[in-house]
Amino acid sequence: MANKPPALESSSQTTLQRGKACLRCRKRKMRCDGAKPACQQCTRAKKADCCEYDDGKGKTRTQILRETIVKLEQRIRELEDPEFISTSVTLFDPHLHSRSNSSSSSFGSPESSYLSASHSPFPSESSPASPPGSWSHLQGMPSPSTPFISEMFFEDHQPKFQPPLELAQMLLDIFTPHSRQCGLELHMGRLRDSLSRPPSEQRHPVFMNAIYLWACFISRPEPLSQHEEHYLQHALEGLPEALRTSDKVIDVIQASCLLSLYFLANGRLLEGSYHASAAAALAVQTGLNGRPSKANWSPEGSDSDLKPAKSDLRDGEKIHAFWQVYNLDRCWSVILRKPTTIPDDPDSPYCISCPWPQDIKDYELGHIDIDEALPTVRAFLSGSISASSFSVPSMRVKASTLFAQADSLSKRWNSGSKPSASLGEEVRSLEHIIALFLSTLIPINQLDAVLPEERHSLIMAHTLAHCATIHLHRSFAIDDASSYDKTSQAAKACVSVIRHISDRDFSLLEPIIGPCWWSVADVMIRDLDALEVSWPLMDHGELRNDLGVILYAMTSLSTRFPVVAPAVTKVQKRLAST
Repeated sequence: MANKPPALESSSQTTLQRGKACLRCRKRKMRCDGAKPACQQCTRAKKADCCEYDDGKGKTRTQILRETIVKLEQRIRELEDPEFISTSVTLFDPHLHSRSNSSSSSFGSPESSYLSASHSPFPSESSPASPPGSWSHLQGMPSPSTPFISEMFFEDHQPKFQPPLELAQMLLDIFTPHSRQCGLELHMGRLRDSLSRPPSEQRHPVFMNAIYLWACFISRPEPLSQHEEHYLQHALEGLPEALRTSDKVIDVIQASCLLSLYFLANGRLLEGSYHASAAAALAVQTGLNGRPSKANWSPEGSDSDLKPAKSDLRDGEKIHAFWQVYNLDRCWSVILRKPTTIPDDPDSPYCISCPWPQDIKDYELGHIDIDEALPTVRAFLSGSISASSFSVPSMRVKASTLFAQADSLSKRWNSGSKPSASLGEEVRSLEHIIALFLSTLIPINQLDAVLPEERHSLIMAHTLAHCATIHLHRSFAIDDASSYDKTSQAAKACVSVIRHISDRDFSLLEPIIGPCWWSVADVMIRDLDALEVSWPLMDHGELRNDLGVILYAMTSLSTRFPVVAPAVTKVQKRLAST
């Protein structure tokens, strides 16, 4: 009786004591064998990396993460408390560098100050730039290179460049509402589902890390933003390998766009320009600017046997990838005063004929326009109207086209000489196209009726179209009264757009809108200077109110995108001087 039967003895050995099962099996109420480093349940489910134990001998990654977040939040409260003083924290004025490089002369060209000697309005290029306001007080926070990051998020058993699944899903959920803000148009549900698939079926790590980088960036000043440098480093380190294998070149192109916009939004202009040019060159080299055919426009890799509707969704994402690069190339080339990288010569093989982008849901339903043979952008600039060109994404692309074309025409005019007849005709033609485009947009006072993501794209389209008029006539305004009036009216129209922007909209606006508002402020300050000289006793209250609206909008945006901060300082100085 003292000895138990062998069967019972074996059974008792396979039964774990209470609390000894792994956390994943506990959560799912499954029988766990307690094997380490990973139990059989987790191994069979291909979740070995997620298998961890809370046996009282050490803290789990989840516990470490929670404790770290609590510590960081406590540190933020200490730093935000005006009565708290610590010699270990060095505060700095994010506008100090801008003021030291600012001239006391007139406001001048709105783009000129973007290209200062340092190419950044911020003290350091070694880490992500910091917006003004509460974020500037976090300079005493632990660096993203501190040990707890690698220990918590990238332990040895994690695949290289890949965060744990739960963290990856959380970052993607944060990013999803901001995808259009970054110029990225994807089926986010499919992207999220792909995170739990085998690595061969996932998007390239360089692309995913660029998304995680943006998720951290838009979380400022929350503790999650401390991981920006970590994901930035992995995204940059992954680019050479991604280019060498070249099996997922679309991912590389879109990752380069996200990296470029991240640098540009932070005022790191040379880096942003570099990645924008690289993405544009790759897009042209891989033929994304051309029009696909039903015969050869198929998904990459092993997905060629997918159903037509699914194939169309992948095709649609490729089309959106090209226009993402195009918007970046056209808009920021104007701001950075550099030539565009994507050519559109009607007499060369590089003429843009990629179909206008549609809503992702249209591609999901199998609707894809690949039959029309007209050069897409050239046809639009010549006044041609395509039935498939009225989607919100296509309107955003058209606005970029008008903005870049207006700046290009303006540069062809030499000050002090009369514009040629042909140039004058091109200017009038573009004026007509801008007016026609604005008439097809949903009126700004009706945007409350559209979806939130469409609302912000349409705000951007309205703003770029009016700024196209400013850029088109700014060179002529000094000598031509009609051009002077047209720039003034366009600036007022931009202010009207801003008056319809709510406080919650600022977190979802594209970074390019900041430099656009800078152009508007430049025109209004010019008008204020002219009125004070000609009519010094007149009340200029309305114009000052409009400038106040611009200043409020730029200040609100600068807390999110540091590239706007120098413009805010200049407008404040100009208003304070009168």
